[in-house]
Amino acid sequence: MTKNEKIKVQGIEIVTFVKNNGDYISLTDIARYKNAEFPADVVKNWTRSRGTIDFLGLWERFNNPNFKLVEFDQFKSEAGANSFVLSPQKWIEKTNAIGLVSKSGKYGGGTFAHRDIAFEFASWISAEFKLYLFIEFQRLKQDENNRLKLGWNLQRTLAKINYKIHTDAISEKLIPPELNKNQINAKYADEADLLNVALFGMTAKMWRNQNLKSKGNIRDYASIEQLVVLSNLESINAALIHQGLTQDKRIQQLNQLAILQMKSLLGSREMKKLK
Repeated sequence: MTKNEKIKVQGIEIVTFVKNNGDYISLTDIARYKNAEFPADVVKNWTRSRGTIDFLGLWERFNNPNFKLVEFDQFKSEAGANSFVLSPQKWIEKTNAIGLVSKSGKYGGGTFAHRDIAFEFASWISAEFKLYLFIEFQRLKQDENNRLKLGWNLQRTLAKINYKIHTDAISEKLIPPELNKNQINAKYADEADLLNVALFGMTAKMWRNQNLKSKGNIRDYASIEQLVVLSNLESINAALIHQGLTQDKRIQQLNQLAILQMKSLLGSREMKKLK
């Protein structure tokens, strides 16, 4: 079950979520359009009708191999009597239904239904409300699809960037500059500063002293290329630590890798697409 999402239909917030690849919409929230004070009663009145039971049973037979037909037939035979009452919880418990879901809790609780059933309920509430609900729900799903597409494109772009990093030859112009012997032999107790020197050529304190009027730190002003390389260096440094390499050995290797990767990224067409 994924996290709740909300849509707003004619001033009413309606909670939705995804379960077992199916979209579920709050019937309790939809019912507020008809009775804001007692929405649960609206849902119960709908579930007790003969037409609703027929529809719910048909949906379950199409989508639920574990649906209990004997119990369904019992409810169907009782429907229509003035004394007949059927709550969503009772329907779920007795028939092993999956089209309705009952959730407890002050926020986000209530009765939910698969989108097919929720739209049928909305039609019973109001044809106009159903139309607005359908439009807003479709907009929500389109936004989700756009986010997924964006995430896929980003992953694809980063994969191309990493491929270029590993295949590019050593460039003629080294960026950043190679560390000198004194920098390599210096001791940096803070591993973060070790990476700062390897990539930026200075510690965080050195940067602050040179940029007294700037807010934030050295990494806040890094380019997207530098942030990509910094992320790679963190992983590489962890591996080098496990190998038992001293700081002076590690900073030399990290600096050479930073030079190689920065040159690759600065010439990457894929990286420019992210800007």
